[in-house]
Amino acid sequence: MCGIFGYIGNKKEAANIVLEGLKTLEYRGYDSWGIAVVNEKFNKAEISIKKKAGKIGNATIKELPQSNIALGHTRWATHGSATDINAHPHFDCSKNIAVIHNGIVENYLDLKSKLGEINHKYISETDTEVIVHLIEDNLKQFPFREAVFKTFKNLLGRNAIIALSANDKSLVVAKNGSPIVLGLGRSENYISSDAAALIPYTKKIIFLEDEQLAEITKDDIEIYSLLTGKQVKPKITILDWKLKEAQKGPYQHFLLKEIMEQDDGIKQAVSQNVDDINTLSRLIKRSFGSYFVGCGTAGHACRAASYIFSIIAKRHINFCVGSEFSYFEDFLTDKSLLIAVSQSGETADILEAVGAARRHKSKIVSLVNVIGSSLSRVSDLVIPLRVGPEKSVLSTKAFTGKLALFYLIAYTLAGKYEEGKKQIMSTGDALSLLLSDNKFIENIKMIADRIYQMQDIYIIGRGISYPIALEAAHKIKEASYIHAEGFAGGEPKHCEISLISEGTPCIVFVPNDETKTAIISNAMELKSRGGMIIGISPTKELVFDEWIEVPDMGITSSIIEVIPVQLLAYYLALRRGNDPDKPRNLAKSVTVK
Repeated sequence: MCGIFGYIGNKKEAANIVLEGLKTLEYRGYDSWGIAVVNEKFNKAEISIKKKAGKIGNATIKELPQSNIALGHTRWATHGSATDINAHPHFDCSKNIAVIHNGIVENYLDLKSKLGEINHKYISETDTEVIVHLIEDNLKQFPFREAVFKTFKNLLGRNAIIALSANDKSLVVAKNGSPIVLGLGRSENYISSDAAALIPYTKKIIFLEDEQLAEITKDDIEIYSLLTGKQVKPKITILDWKLKEAQKGPYQHFLLKEIMEQDDGIKQAVSQNVDDINTLSRLIKRSFGSYFVGCGTAGHACRAASYIFSIIAKRHINFCVGSEFSYFEDFLTDKSLLIAVSQSGETADILEAVGAARRHKSKIVSLVNVIGSSLSRVSDLVIPLRVGPEKSVLSTKAFTGKLALFYLIAYTLAGKYEEGKKQIMSTGDALSLLLSDNKFIENIKMIADRIYQMQDIYIIGRGISYPIALEAAHKIKEASYIHAEGFAGGEPKHCEISLISEGTPCIVFVPNDETKTAIISNAMELKSRGGMIIGISPTKELVFDEWIEVPDMGITSSIIEVIPVQLLAYYLALRRGNDPDKPRNLAKSVTVK
């Protein structure tokens, strides 16, 4: 969830480097932010901190002194509300140590009780503050690195920290569950909770493993096992993302940029190592029970995949949302296959599901966008999404990339790899034409202007368009804060049709497939109760009050169908005065359970 960034090197503008790093990580949390630097003053080092509630925006840090070492944090609040006091970094009593933290210390009350409040003064409501006081206590007996080591060993839960001491010329970082990436430079090194934030500075990175601690100076990185205390040799990864992929360019928001990149994104998603796709196809054929697992948008892609594999490969694959999967683990055996899907590869619920599969010695395959992420490192086979960094909290190009990849795998399973790849590439070409059509964009803007004040939006689809309806509702809720719900087309007559009144917007997916006749009938049921029918279809139907035309791509039409609602969600957000990249209360990478 939270974003953490650190720098140590020869440059004296460490605070500015960290500030820019935090701005690129703000999608991980924007309740508050803060930066700490070591200030060399009159031959005595001390820590200076600036922290504020709210988004970083155009924040300035002119009051912070020049320094070559700094750390910073952008917060998604868990323990304690979004206030200046609860913002990170947090001091110890002497103000010689500062700590930033991503995660939840599940036993912080027990630790706080053992430390006692007589010898330590707490000023925030956070669980994080107990960490810095534990380090302070351990420094009475141990040097700084070992004090952090001893402290982190006592923390329960998924956590990552960076600790800074005024008297020590290093940053010490430790992690278990929450992500940490180290960037290697020349006489300078970096720490980030996301590899994308390191792209402007270096392509040489180290993904810190769980139960590891690193001591970082400007010239060296030493990594130790938290289990054995012994030094370990890190694996250096070369990041192949391009700087422009992580920048907005001419677009006002990352969300719009990422929507408009999807024509290329789905082509990149299927530009895979054929051997890996064939290997996954064999694993599915050999498995006795295969499972798709995802959360949020990834979960909707997995549900869509269950239809895709049924239609194309004539193969049944189970689907479960990540947070519920462990309750079904009794079905797992050493012949089971778990296909875990995640943009970030750091989603806590997905990693819990993988843990359940591991307990039963099941095979793990991941479809993930961030290579080197926690999910990719615990997988037997990794299929990268290849859609490039996704910076907006709302996932768009990763969703269509997942759909494209699922189509390719299903076609391969059916022995039609080349046919499948050709079909998906054609879909990418059609999407490119659609996104360059000003009439298409203006029509969506007009519909947004018409419905932005509505309190409810209902969305229906049948077959593979049902999970697309779920994802469409997901996007509208995330961006606009309008209540939206997606349904299988035949379901509202059992309950939700009672909610339809005069003028209620109802979005209906009407592809040219076997669902067309039935879904038009369902749309008529909503219209007869006063619903305003917004049709997304290759053909204009009499039941539509508004029509968003999309090309007919046959079996891969689901990739195209979702695009208009992504754009609608974006323009609804703008019309309602929301920040499309940073929806309230949400963060990009959900690393807590």
